Amino acid sequence: MELTGGCYCGAMRYEAEGKPKLRAQCHCRECQYFSGGGPNFFLLIPPENFRYTEGTPQSFRRSDLENAMTREFCPQCGTHLATRRQDMPEVILKAGTLDRPELFGQPQIAIFTIDRQPFHFIAEEMPAYERMPRR
Repeated sequence: MELTGGCYCGAMRYEAEGKPKLRAQCHCRECQYFSGGGPNFFLLIPPENFRYTEGTPQSFRRSDLENAMTREFCPQCGTHLATRRQDMPEVILKAGTLDRPELFGQPQIAIFTIDRQPFHFIAEEMPAYERMPRR
């Protein structure tokens, strides 16, 4: 599978190849900030299968949090494209930035439901975890 995508203004573009390791929705408080209030839908992509093809992302990592994630975003329009965790090699690619978001399909799991808001929807049959499940 080849996935392409980019930011809102078009300055940033990426390609991802192969089958994603996971499709999920994250309800953590940090993702709520970046999504505007809802859960964040993402795909886990092996790092060797992901590359930026246009532009160079700006990154942000909170210095006051232990194990803070690095957020990558367009320096022009601010679109959040990907996240990188120190404890995980995969690229966390944001589903909303795909050229064809329908290729995301359905999430397989919901994580960090401990921070879930009453207006967040989780399908009844979907496995849900208060925090990150064990790998």
